[in-house]
Amino acid sequence: MKYLTQNLKHKLLGDRRFYQKVMLIAVPIMVQSGITNLVGLLDNIMVGQLGTDSMSGVAIVNQLLFIFNLCIFGALSGIGIFTAQFYGKGDDEGIRYTVRQQILAAAALTILGTVVLKTAGDPLIRMYLHTDGSGGSIAETFRYAKEYLAVIFFGMLPFAMAQVYASTLRNVGETFVPMIAGIAAVAVNLAGNYILIYGKFGAPAMGVSGAAAATVISRFVELLVAAWWAHSHADRYPFISGLYRRLFSIPADLNRRVFTRALPLLMNEGMWAAGQAVVVQNYSVRGLSAVAALNISQTIGNVFNISFISMGSAIAILMGHMLGAGEIRRAKEEAVKYTFFTVVFCMLFGVVQFVLSGVFPMMYNTTETIRRLAADLIRISALCMPIYSYINALYFTLRSGGKTFITFLFDSGFNWVVMVPLAFFLSRFTGVSLQIMFLAVQLSELIKCVMGTFMISSGMWAVNITKG
Repeated sequence: MKYLTQNLKHKLLGDRRFYQKVMLIAVPIMVQSGITNLVGLLDNIMVGQLGTDSMSGVAIVNQLLFIFNLCIFGALSGIGIFTAQFYGKGDDEGIRYTVRQQILAAAALTILGTVVLKTAGDPLIRMYLHTDGSGGSIAETFRYAKEYLAVIFFGMLPFAMAQVYASTLRNVGETFVPMIAGIAAVAVNLAGNYILIYGKFGAPAMGVSGAAAATVISRFVELLVAAWWAHSHADRYPFISGLYRRLFSIPADLNRRVFTRALPLLMNEGMWAAGQAVVVQNYSVRGLSAVAALNISQTIGNVFNISFISMGSAIAILMGHMLGAGEIRRAKEEAVKYTFFTVVFCMLFGVVQFVLSGVFPMMYNTTETIRRLAADLIRISALCMPIYSYINALYFTLRSGGKTFITFLFDSGFNWVVMVPLAFFLSRFTGVSLQIMFLAVQLSELIKCVMGTFMISSGMWAVNITKG
């Protein structure tokens, strides 16, 4: 028994240096994400003070933008796998090539996203509009959604380019600067919301248009801070020099290898986000009160979800560095420790989320029914935190070795094959409450826990992909 306990500790626990290393990367990401999501919460509350219809309209548009944001994240992350491993290898020219690929991918996705939302925005918004007798107005909710979307378009390109710089800096171990850029952006966003939504300091009261305008301005601020710092420190990061001079100068072999790895990840993030949007659309069949309650719970949930998202990003970066350096055995051993630490660490966030579940909905200017519904959804999310954190750690570990097609099946494949049909069946063919429907869909991810554990244990993910 004593031997078994010692062996288990050796497999699951690291030394002080181990935890310092992971937290040195995770904490700045967590701080940036935490501030961003906290301001997003305050932004949401400010819009919520205008009424349930305006809050729901903005929430619907943000659900659509969520797909675009994750497509950007997926494309950059897929390419970033190579960036991290080239950094571990000490290959600056390789990093320069991957950054150029990220710039081109961000531009292409922005054009595509703009075209889709411009041409199909109205029918996509209407998919979420269902009456439930709660007093919400479908016409007003649609009007607010259109008003918000008309302005938020202008923030898509600066958002995408800011993510290029932030992603690159993180992949080479620089997490502090993206954090500062994010803090500057959210400070501008918060101040802009206060001034433009309510018409302070002589500015006109623009309502939801003001919220969108503040967000657009903050996107430009984030881009300017990150880009200025990166280009002014070219001596520290040589790959920045000549970055735009030969933008299309990328070796064909590298293009092929990156495309092979990055495309499944791009498809995964886009299809996963689309799947989540479809799941939410199924929830919305329960009425506008469901849309409002989900908006509150998801916005607050984002603040607590930074725990496992930040840990996942740290895992991907550290695993990438080890694999790029050829330390395959060490990567396999530390993957188990990172996963265990992630679950324990994130459970603490889940406890706090559960305790405060009844407090957050009280901040919104909405009905008591919607507040109670939102509180229930927040509690369910808190209880599922161990599941979320475990799956996230498995996902980023698989991704670090370039197993993007496997992660595609593991993530978005599961989403469309299991979660979407389950939500559709429960919403259309049963009379179960939103809470039961939401709980059933979340618990279905226990299947992914089993699948992911098997894949990580096999060691098939631990590969150095920078070799030709």
